[in-house]
Amino acid sequence: MMGRYLIGLLMLALVLVAAPARAHKPSDSYLTLKVTGQQVDGQWDIALRDLDFALNLDQNGDGDLTWDEIRGQHGAIANYALARLALTSGDAACPIVAGEQLIDQHTDGAYTVLRFRATCATGGAALGVGYRLFADLDPQHKGLVKLEHDGVTSSAIFSPEAARQELLLRAPGKLAQFADYVRHGVWHIWIGFDHILFLLSLLLPAVLAPIAMKQDQTLRAAFIDVLKVVTAFTLAHSLTLTLASLQVLALPSRWVESAIAASVVLAAVNNIVPLFRGRRPLAAFVFGLIHGFGFAGVLADLGLPQGALVLSLAGFNVGVELGQLAIVAVFLPLAYLTRRTWFYRQLMTTGSVVIALIAAVWLFERAFDMKVLPV
Repeated sequence: MMGRYLIGLLMLALVLVAAPARAHKPSDSYLTLKVTGQQVDGQWDIALRDLDFALNLDQNGDGDLTWDEIRGQHGAIANYALARLALTSGDAACPIVAGEQLIDQHTDGAYTVLRFRATCATGGAALGVGYRLFADLDPQHKGLVKLEHDGVTSSAIFSPEAARQELLLRAPGKLAQFADYVRHGVWHIWIGFDHILFLLSLLLPAVLAPIAMKQDQTLRAAFIDVLKVVTAFTLAHSLTLTLASLQVLALPSRWVESAIAASVVLAAVNNIVPLFRGRRPLAAFVFGLIHGFGFAGVLADLGLPQGALVLSLAGFNVGVELGQLAIVAVFLPLAYLTRRTWFYRQLMTTGSVVIALIAAVWLFERAFDMKVLPV
């Protein structure tokens, strides 16, 4: 009875965690600040789905935001967003004036693009930024801020816990810039639920001995199996992430996101009906090539500083791998300790069915640009 209760809780957790990841990631916004003398020109990309939740933009309730509905709320959108952004130079506030609004497509849907201009009374060595967008609605929301000044680009991540930061206008040190992109990489693997579910689906069988074997799977054998899968996935997505970020290769984002969803379906189904038959590392490599394009899409939204492009790209790659290793470090001991239990066997089957169903919905949504999940 307790085992069934735990399975039920696990399935509910999978649905609740995965449902928000319609395209690729949870709530983020992208704020670019270009400082020229005492003037700050800003561009703020905010997901329309988040604004709809906050402002009820879909006034007729049909589930489809139209341009007329959005245009009619431009004033409300600007007032809402800019009331939650503060720019300062020294101790003085920099008044912000809203500009035009556009619509742009990101990998996870449509975003409003709010442009604005701020004027600071005096120039300084740093620009103070106070960021409170959606802080009262979504404690997981992150603001990805890019600061450009005199040809130098730096970045920062804002959250309710780090809502006020001083961004230096001088060029950041190489180590600091590398560390910034490591943090971005870690964050984006942890919020990339489709990547996580793909990896976990491939890792679930690692602690179970093949049916033909009489003896139990050893920890060493499980570790080697996990190492092969993770290494193959890492090599593949690092390759395409690098090539796509350097604009050597490019694929349409809808194709990429649809293929990523399909890879999750296949990886989960493989745990029920063997498709790869001992070739999970090969599957991890092949599908990892596609996942790399997905990471590149996220990095394109964030931007790479031209003055330190290779270093920042390397930092993002390292961050993705560190985040991935953290997931594996939690998974492997727990999986090995519970491998003989009824709970783990049910997780292999029932859990894989749930993952496959969720990913199938993602695939339908991404391939046909339609919304099925309610969030």
